[in-house]
Amino acid sequence: MVNWIVMLIIGILSVVLGLVALANPFGASVTATLIAGWSFVFLGGIQVIASFGAPSAGGKIFGVIFGLIALAIGINILQEPLQGMLTLTFVAGIMFLLSGITKAWFGFSGAEGTPRAALYLSAIVSLVLGAMVLSNFPQSAAVILGVLLAVELLSNGISAIALALVARDMDRNA
Repeated sequence: MVNWIVMLIIGILSVVLGLVALANPFGASVTATLIAGWSFVFLGGIQVIASFGAPSAGGKIFGVIFGLIALAIGINILQEPLQGMLTLTFVAGIMFLLSGITKAWFGFSGAEGTPRAALYLSAIVSLVLGAMVLSNFPQSAAVILGVLLAVELLSNGISAIALALVARDMDRNA
């Protein structure tokens, strides 16, 4: 019983935070950039520490190198969050384009019927998003990460609320 209540509360908080992010996309973009910076720092540090457990010297060396690169990226983003926001927005635009190209390729390469149509539709959406981000770059950097964060928070919140309600109904029927 408690699990669905916790999930419901998390879902509601996520929706509220998503709406706040939509209301202030620049602030949410800065927040998303700082979250990315701290993630790189945290994961880079873990990578460096974990690499010492690698069985081979090569694994240790590459683990330390990649961990230090992630650490450096994170520190750079945290020291220059506005520049980091520009970089992350540019990378997001490129990722949308690459995702669209990949989905279109998979659509052409073998899916049949409805899956193929869904791949094409998803490819078109990704390509349009990538084009929108990159065609308005660097101005898009001020809001795009915040809008993406808002959409993610809203999507996760709605999903969590729906799952909580299903879990609640399952608890009642059990």
